[in-house]
Amino acid sequence: MSIYAISDLHLSFSEDKPMYIFGENWKGHEEKIRKDWIKKIKNEDLVLLPGDFSWSMYLEETVKDFEYLSSLPGKKIILKGNHDYWWTTLARMRKFLKENKFSNIDFIHNNSYEYEGYIICGTRGWALTDTDNGKKMIKRENARLELSIKEGIEKFGEDKEIIVCMHYPPISKENINTEFMQTMKKYNVKKCIYGHLHGKAHKDAIEGIINNIEFKMVSCDYTNFEIIHII
Repeated sequence: MSIYAISDLHLSFSEDKPMYIFGENWKGHEEKIRKDWIKKIKNEDLVLLPGDFSWSMYLEETVKDFEYLSSLPGKKIILKGNHDYWWTTLARMRKFLKENKFSNIDFIHNNSYEYEGYIICGTRGWALTDTDNGKKMIKRENARLELSIKEGIEKFGEDKEIIVCMHYPPISKENINTEFMQTMKKYNVKKCIYGHLHGKAHKDAIEGIINNIEFKMVSCDYTNFEIIHII
């Protein structure tokens, strides 16, 4: 049983928003992901999807996108991205899943998840901009990250390794010691995955071990639409 990750699927089965307008590599990206997914993932595996899952504006419009995801093997955990406008309360989203019989999908939303001795936590994050609004949003998102981590430790125990999922990059080349980094160090987080960066912004991705935390960028166009093994 393994943990994998891929983000920024930007599905649009019910929307007229083809991703190939952002580059030829996006043509047929849903099928590229599906083929690689089926080749690698078993039903007992866990797949983390840190944000920008669907272009739909409302939860009720995401049915076809969730049908695509549900048809793929493995348990899936979704985090909110900056384009997930359909996102709503955890209770309402779980009700939607139940009503549509999407039994192999769940969400990280001010909560945590345990899988094979690992605690999965996370929050959307925010762009690391030096503005008053940016500082306010980062403070709020960092508080949500800490809430998710603390909930996981209290529920599942202090002896489990913590994996953090974020949508926005939690650090940058200009600023390594962010509030997010400080919180992850405080709770001895071992791995952090994130997405959000596309195209020319791939140059801003930071990967590798920093402050004893392994960072991995998993935007699907960055991974060549291949799902990435985490654990």
